[in-house]
Amino acid sequence: MSNLIDLVTARRSRSKVTDASPSHDELLLLVAAAGHVADHSGLAPWRLVELRGDARVDLGHALAAAAGDDKPSSKPLRAPLLIALVVVPQQSAKVPVWEQEATASGVAHMLSLLLTDAGWGVMWRTGSHVRSPEVHHMHRLEQHEYLLGWLYVGGTDGAHTTRPAAPVNADHFLTSLTEEPDNTEGNERI
Repeated sequence: MSNLIDLVTARRSRSKVTDASPSHDELLLLVAAAGHVADHSGLAPWRLVELRGDARVDLGHALAAAAGDDKPSSKPLRAPLLIALVVVPQQSAKVPVWEQEATASGVAHMLSLLLTDAGWGVMWRTGSHVRSPEVHHMHRLEQHEYLLGWLYVGGTDGAHTTRPAAPVNADHFLTSLTEEPDNTEGNERI
């Protein structure tokens, strides 16, 4: 198992993958692990839909219909496995829908990291038609459910074709409300 900080730091979206993909059983193991994200009240407001083979072609037709095009989109054929990320909002007086969506997003990102750690190439894709009626219907979603996008998953050829990410300046993003003010200018506490 790799070091978690190294794994997260090295994560990159893979826009090009090979035709290999994890098996359904391997995917089940990773989904079970990804489901351990923070989930206020344990609502499990998410589910995943596995798209392989002709299901990807069907998605291409749905995307084309949503766009008003006659020709099916070839985008879903860019990877042998697509995992649709579905938010399943639950009724809750304590947990607003935005927080439930954050849980579903957390599952998706965790699954992306787990797939990467298992050696698969992954890219989270969305698009302007991710919430269209045609795409909703194609995924057989319930009326209250909606998509966050898809994880495109496939094999890697071993080559790291992506460039290293620029370092993140954590000081820019992390502030503190616990620091004491500078009292060296005669602003003494009484």
